[in-house]
Amino acid sequence: MTKYIVLLGDGMSDEACDALNGKTPLEAATAPTLDWFARNGDVGLVPTVPETLHPGSDVANMGVLGYDPRLYYSGRGPIEAAAMGITVPDGFIIFRCNLVSITNN
Repeated sequence: MTKYIVLLGDGMSDEACDALNGKTPLEAATAPTLDWFARNGDVGLVPTVPETLHPGSDVANMGVLGYDPRLYYSGRGPIEAAAMGITVPDGFIIFRCNLVSITNN
């Protein structure tokens, strides 16, 4: 029996920064377990985001789960509503918002 582990490093790549000598946080991290999997498993990339869509985690995760985001993606709001068990009547629009607090220093 073949066993698979799908490790979805959502947001792990981040951006290089001066504080890490030009490395990304993932490049600078000590990650012996990830290193072990990379040495002992099959590592590869799978294109899960169509070129016509924004490469966000919502779109990418749909692709990982086998859904074609070009057909099924309608925004992050409906995905999060479904995850919370919220039933949305036909014709309704769902908005997703992030709350932000700004403090002047």
